Amino acid sequence: MKLVESILNKSEQPGYSWIVFILTVCESIFLFVPPEVFMTPPIIANRRRAVPITIAAAAGSLVGGAIAYLIGFWLFDSVGMWLVQNFATMEKFEMAQQLFIKHGLFIIVLTAFTPIPYKLMAICAGFMGFPAVLFLGVSAIFRTARFAVVAALLWRFQETANQIVKKYFWWITVAAIVAAGLGITLMMML
Repeated sequence: MKLVESILNKSEQPGYSWIVFILTVCESIFLFVPPEVFMTPPIIANRRRAVPITIAAAAGSLVGGAIAYLIGFWLFDSVGMWLVQNFATMEKFEMAQQLFIKHGLFIIVLTAFTPIPYKLMAICAGFMGFPAVLFLGVSAIFRTARFAVVAALLWRFQETANQIVKKYFWWITVAAIVAAGLGITLMMML
C-alpha cells in the first residue's frame, strides 16, 4: 500500500507531465505500452491534472509520430528496417502498406484512435510518402481525442478509480505485465 501511495503522490508533481510526454514519444516510435498507462496515475491522484496530462500525451504522441514518419521517409533502409524487424515483422509492415494503399486516411484515423500499433503506420506513412501535414494533422486530432476521452473518464470516475487502484494494485500490475507479455508473444508468432 505504501508503494501505491508513493506512486500516486509522485505522479501529482508537475514534472510528471514531462515523463508522460517522453514516454508517449517513445510509445509512438517503439514502445508497446499504451499511453493511457502513463496518464492514469496523475489523474486518479488529482483530477486537476487531467488537462496538463492530456496535453503532454498529445504533444508527445505528435512528436513521436513525426519522428516515426521521418524514420519511414528518410531512414527506412536503416532505422526503419531495424524497428520493423525488432518490433514487428516485414509481413506485418507489408500488410500495413496494403491497408494503407487500400484505405489511406481511414487507417491513420483507426491507428490514431485505437490501440492498433500507431508506430507501424507512422513509419509506413513516411515510407510511402503520404503527405506529412495531412498525416500529422489527422494524427493530432484523433490521438488528442483518444487521450481526452480517457482523461475525461478518469476525471469523472476519479474516486472509484483511485479506490480500485489502491485495493487491487498488485493484481492490476501482474495482469498488465501478463497482458503485455502475451501481446508481444502473439505479435511475434503472427
